[in-house]
Amino acid sequence: MQKRFAFTMIELIFVIVIMGIIGKFGVEFLAQAYNSYMYEKINHTLQSNSAMAVEQIAKRLEFRIKDSVIARINTTSSPVAISEASGQNYKVLEWIGYDNEGFRGVTTPFWSGIIDLDNSNAAVLTSPSTDTDTENNLIVALSANNATLANAALYFVGSNSDVKTDYGWDGNLTKIDAQQGAMHPIQAVAGTTDQFESSTGTDFINVEIYEYYQLAWTAYAIVMENYDDDTHMGTLTLYWGYQPWLGENIADATQSATLMENVSTFQFKAIGSIMKIQVCTKSNLLEEYSLCKEKTVL
Repeated sequence: MQKRFAFTMIELIFVIVIMGIIGKFGVEFLAQAYNSYMYEKINHTLQSNSAMAVEQIAKRLEFRIKDSVIARINTTSSPVAISEASGQNYKVLEWIGYDNEGFRGVTTPFWSGIIDLDNSNAAVLTSPSTDTDTENNLIVALSANNATLANAALYFVGSNSDVKTDYGWDGNLTKIDAQQGAMHPIQAVAGTTDQFESSTGTDFINVEIYEYYQLAWTAYAIVMENYDDDTHMGTLTLYWGYQPWLGENIADATQSATLMENVSTFQFKAIGSIMKIQVCTKSNLLEEYSLCKEKTVL
């Protein structure tokens, strides 16, 4: 029998055909595997980033003074009550937050939230179990040395207010300086740790004082910035460290943090005292892929 030292033509053709089939479907399989991996990575990134952004906004909103929330089309436009704002035209959400860290305190609250009406008068408000010195130190720390208790204000729970004029959003402080607004600028009474007095020069004359109050030292703003009309994406930024009741606005904010980039939609609406926020983000890494997260805040 004669030995063979090479492949026959049929065997070579068969091998070439098999290699072609493997090459064709192998490349497609690898491409599909790569695309699946990239989509999974993009989805995970968008899911985690949007969930984190929504959660941070919701956590801040939990401690809002509920009647103080407004919306704006941009940072310099007129304030609109949150109940009247809906749609994608509004890029700014603002509110005044009470000092939850001070209310929690360490073992006891730094401010109690209670006014002793029997021991208060037009000049001095007495707040039992409040420690104005400790609260002042906390505000200094939280504001990075940009605010003190003398920059704070009280809000009386249950009082009636006009969101556009009683919080300082419109820049007109006539009512607030006369202690007739919703926010009452205060400072500690020298020599005591449980008393407040007006910091505007006008006492609490003809002011309806309520037993319960909330203390605030800053407003907060969520702003959709750097929106690109071509990519339809922008950056969501949180601002704080400014006091509307003292005539300040977002431009005066001393602190800020980027919550999320590549945001396509930031929407919010209010039903009574309940708020719903939505953040949508997208990626154009492979093809346009978008994802939205929502949160309801009581």
